Amino acid sequence: MSTSDKIENKLDDAKGKVKEGVGNATGDDEMKAKGEKDQTKSDLKQAGEKVKDAFK
Repeated sequence: MSTSDKIENKLDDAKGKVKEGVGNATGDDEMKAKGEKDQTKSDLKQAGEKVKDAFK
């Protein structure tokens, strides 16, 4: 996993957490769901990168 990929995944995760927090604070279920989706997407990318690294 390259450093730039790690940084990008961490940023995606952080954005998702912010969106989820804003959604919780404002009662916006759609924003909360988008935040959760972003975090899940980031987790899946990280898992995929780890699999790639395992085969190198």
